[in-house]
Amino acid sequence: MSTTVKRRASKRSKARSVARERPNHKYGSPMLVSAKHLASTQAVQRVATGLPFREIEALRAEIDEPLESLGRHLSISRSTLQRRRADRRLTPQESDRVLRFCRLLRHAVSVFGDLDRARQWLKFPQRGLGGAVPLDYASSEVGAREVENLLGRIDYGVYS
Repeated sequence: MSTTVKRRASKRSKARSVARERPNHKYGSPMLVSAKHLASTQAVQRVATGLPFREIEALRAEIDEPLESLGRHLSISRSTLQRRRADRRLTPQESDRVLRFCRLLRHAVSVFGDLDRARQWLKFPQRGLGGAVPLDYASSEVGAREVENLLGRIDYGVYS
């Protein structure tokens, strides 16, 4: 290899992609932000006891969706949302779904480097999912894993 080619290669490897930069702000409620660093056993315990209702409200604010729309994505009816708001606690199954969406949002922000760009990507049809909207696709664990796989491919430049 010539020295010119080596210099160009080293300059390219030092340059950072805008899509891989980490956001400068934290998002989510303090409980969700701290959940990033929880051991898996602690996360399992929190889900088993049920998350506080304020976690779904924090997720709603971060995704910027109306509560009823987010409830549809999470497979929670409007009347159930009203009961959970009065009880101030989600069931373990609902808590698991909320954590799933928080995980996807965190992953999208880490890939796109910006909360607004991550929201936009999550809300619009994606060719890599066969034209499906990622939030709709992630209503099941299998679909959420496919969305995560697509985000991983985008992050590594293997988007198809």
